[in-house]
Amino acid sequence: MIYITGDTHGDFRNVERFCKKMQTSKDDVLIILGDAGINYYGPEQDKRKKKYLESLPITIFAIHDNHEMRPQTIPTYHEADWNGGKVYMEDDYPHILFAKDAELYELNGLFTFVVGGAYSVDKNYRLLHGMAWWPDEQPSDEIKHQVEEKLEGMDWDVDVVLTHTAPLKYEPTEVFLPMINQSTVDKSTEQWLDSIEEQLYYDRWYCGHYHTAKKIEKIQFMYNDFDEFPENKDGEIDDEDELCYECSLYDDNSYLDENGEWVNCCLDCPLNRMNDDD
Repeated sequence: MIYITGDTHGDFRNVERFCKKMQTSKDDVLIILGDAGINYYGPEQDKRKKKYLESLPITIFAIHDNHEMRPQTIPTYHEADWNGGKVYMEDDYPHILFAKDAELYELNGLFTFVVGGAYSVDKNYRLLHGMAWWPDEQPSDEIKHQVEEKLEGMDWDVDVVLTHTAPLKYEPTEVFLPMINQSTVDKSTEQWLDSIEEQLYYDRWYCGHYHTAKKIEKIQFMYNDFDEFPENKDGEIDDEDELCYECSLYDDNSYLDENGEWVNCCLDCPLNRMNDDD
C-alpha cells in the first residue's frame, strides 16, 4: 500500500501512530511532500532520527523542500533505481528514500512526476538567529530545464504530480503568515510551476508547504492528514479507498474488530463499508 502526507519537520510521532493504526510493513510506502526534516542538522545529529525512522514498519519516499539539505550534496547518499526512476538513499537506511527532481516513477500503476523545492519565507529569521538555510532550496535553472525536457518527451501527459510548493494560481492565501510581507517573498518557483501546470495534462497534483489541508480543483494540499495514494484501475484513477480528511489520526472513527481487521465508522469516509453501494 502507498500512503501520502504533508510536512513532518522532523517530528515523526504521527507517522509512528499511523503505522500502528494501519498495521503497515516495510512493503508499504509513505510519501512525504517535503519538509520531512530528515537532513536538517547534519550527519551526526540526524543519525538518531534516521535510526528511529528506519525502525518503523514503513518505507519513506520524501520530496525535496526548503527546510533541509539536498541529499545529493551529502556524501553518504547515492543514486538507486526505484519504481522506474532514480532515488537518493544511504546504505545504512535503505528504507528512507528521497525523490530526484524531474524523475518519473510508476506508483500504483500511475505515472508520477516529481519536482521539489520552494522558497523559505522564514529565511531572514533563520539567518539572523544562526539557523540553517540552504541557497539551493529552490529548483535551479538546470533542474527546470530537465523538468521541461522530460515532460516534453512525454507529450506533457502524466497521471500524478508531486511537488512541495504549488503553482502560483492555487496558493492558499488564507493561510499566509500575517507577519510576512508577501512582496518580499520570492515566488519564482510558484510562477514557473504555473507555466508547467498550464501545459500539463494530469489527473492529480499533491503538494505540502503551506501547512493546510484542502483541495482546489485537481490540486490536493496536505499537512497532518494521511491519504491512500490513488490506484490505476482499468486505465482510470480510483479514489474509492482514500481516507477522508475528517478521519484524522486522533479521532474515534476507526477501530480493530474481533478479527483484527480495521473498521471505519466515519459517515463521510469512503473506507466505511456501510457507505458501499448496494
